[in-house]
Amino acid sequence: MNVAVKDAAMVVDAGYFDVLVIGAGISGIDAAHYMQTECPEKSFTLLETQDSFGGTWNTHKYPGIRSDSDLFTFGYKWKPWVGAPIATAEEILKYLDEVLDEEDIRRHIQYQIKVTDASWSSETKLWTVYADNLASGERLRFTTNFMWMCQGYYRHAKGYTPEWEGMDDYEGEIVHPQTWPEDLDYKDKHVLVIGSGATAATVVPAMAADCKHITMLQRSPTFFIPAPNRNETAEMLRELDVPDEWTHEIVRRKVLFDQQEITRRSFEEPEGLRSELIGAAKEYLGEDFDIATHFTPSYRPWQQRIAFLPDGDLFQGLRQGQATVVTDQIERFTKKGVLLKSGDEISADIIVTATGFNLCVLGDINFVVDDKEVDFADTVTYRGMMFTGVPNLAWVFGYFRASWTLRADLIAELVCRMFNKMDEQGAQMVMPTLRPEEHNMPRLPWIDPDNFNPGYLMRSLHEMPKQGDREPWIFTQDYWSEKDEFPAADLDDGTLIYT
Repeated sequence: MNVAVKDAAMVVDAGYFDVLVIGAGISGIDAAHYMQTECPEKSFTLLETQDSFGGTWNTHKYPGIRSDSDLFTFGYKWKPWVGAPIATAEEILKYLDEVLDEEDIRRHIQYQIKVTDASWSSETKLWTVYADNLASGERLRFTTNFMWMCQGYYRHAKGYTPEWEGMDDYEGEIVHPQTWPEDLDYKDKHVLVIGSGATAATVVPAMAADCKHITMLQRSPTFFIPAPNRNETAEMLRELDVPDEWTHEIVRRKVLFDQQEITRRSFEEPEGLRSELIGAAKEYLGEDFDIATHFTPSYRPWQQRIAFLPDGDLFQGLRQGQATVVTDQIERFTKKGVLLKSGDEISADIIVTATGFNLCVLGDINFVVDDKEVDFADTVTYRGMMFTGVPNLAWVFGYFRASWTLRADLIAELVCRMFNKMDEQGAQMVMPTLRPEEHNMPRLPWIDPDNFNPGYLMRSLHEMPKQGDREPWIFTQDYWSEKDEFPAADLDDGTLIYT
């Protein structure tokens, strides 16, 4: 633990709460809503490292930042979304700001509080949690019965950039989208964006109008879904003056139905789906574009996230000549840009490394249970939200193929149901525990790499909890099964021990 923890004189007592919610982004605000509606007698607070709410939507400042999930499912099921399906960060923050007022959550948030250490005592049934107040410099100590981890799954402070040979030789500016300088001047500059995921697909069209030229360099092609940024069902229902709550629920169900079909086809009809996705790209890019080289991925659809292109903006920029795509690998950086494996060189005044992020396991907090440090890689996950041997701790980890918030909702409902069950039994502690017949169960990776294998996850898979081969020890990443399994979960099946 931090040295400051050992010197009581240096620590300020920050009080007791029944529940500490770590993070005030999408998941944390969702948790606060459910705490107030399902467990109104419990005290709670949200501890947020940043100086404002919103998580990703507050920290990311790169051009064009937007959702890559539709807001009918990325928005809360209990708060209707009334805008276009794909929303800007500004629009999402406005939505969350309304939630804070409507739900009276703002008073529960403490900002610029960075949690560093948490120690559980089975004797007192309490977590002792240490945090730094980034504004005052004070070292704080909270006590709580339960920690609800809603801080996301990547490190906000620094994104992932590979170490390429010659980077120190480059005379231009290298920028990662996650730490975008707000004063970056790219007007009339040659810009090179390395990467082809959702971030690159956002940055390229957003910068294209002001750059002299922008190039997207990808190691291999990515699948995209280009489509108008509108929802015909929502427009029809609004025209009929259907209440917003009804419209939100109907459109949400339609979107989820369509997404389920795409997911099913990615496993059962991958070649047919591949053909349709490539065909959609061809419609926007035209017959003369080299789609075979640049937009024909080698992997099965949905083995990596499929980004949505509102109004096909990336493809339109490529077709109109505002942007260029290059599919090649980097040999090294040069003074003026990058030298490719093919021998070609791309010159650029600014290089944007849209190369992903660094995954963090439960906020990079040092967890200790009864004086023993926790290594989450040694634990088995209970429904992808709790961990064997770790009491009174839940982690929100959302979906890859569906909106993050869908799983935040399911977890919140289950956690609150568990709180109420603990109260009914007079229990102060709940801990996932393997039953005797499960002790020899196979320990499998957190995510099956054949199922889903983005780089950020593969780089850190060894640090993640394991899963088993049967309920409730599997992490399916399948909303369409979990939406039925979570509400029906038997909290008395012997896998949760209450004391």
